[in-house]
Amino acid sequence: MKINLGKKTILYPMPVLMVGTYDKKGNPDLMAAAWGGIFNDNMVCLCLDKSHKTVANIKERKAFTVAVADAAHVTECDYVGIVSANEESDKLKKAGLTAVKSTKVDAPVIEELPLTLECQLVSYDDSTDQAVGNIINVIVDDAILTEGKVDPAKLKAITYDPVNHTYIQLGEVVGKAFSDGKKLR
Repeated sequence: MKINLGKKTILYPMPVLMVGTYDKKGNPDLMAAAWGGIFNDNMVCLCLDKSHKTVANIKERKAFTVAVADAAHVTECDYVGIVSANEESDKLKKAGLTAVKSTKVDAPVIEELPLTLECQLVSYDDSTDQAVGNIINVIVDDAILTEGKVDPAKLKAITYDPVNHTYIQLGEVVGKAFSDGKKLR
């Protein structure tokens, strides 16, 4: 039997995306965002409330990075997600994360996180809080590669569970895309 839960923001998996920016003075900032994903062939779309310092930074610098949070850094990623840069200017240092300058866009890359999209701002819509970025480059730590490809088992990306307020590590392969469905032809 199916049950109606009403209007809720429940969707699985919900990524834990770490959005990196620089402020006007060049100080790095990082926030967690769960509402976002790939938008078109070479773009990412994030829903970021305009009250975040990150949004002001994105508008100012016209660039940002998006890293995938992983199981190894769940505490650090959660910390920068629950602490506002409007109130704690040195939250990256407190989290023990290292920001280095991207060579492709005007935004920081977080050394500890193994997969990062470097993005240029395409648009930010104040009415919907949607930031769209053109993916300029993807940086990966070679430790998460198998035969030159990102290996999800090595990445150990986490997803946010909005119902139970937990993080879950993604992992087990259950099928082969664009292949398993052919059995039903």
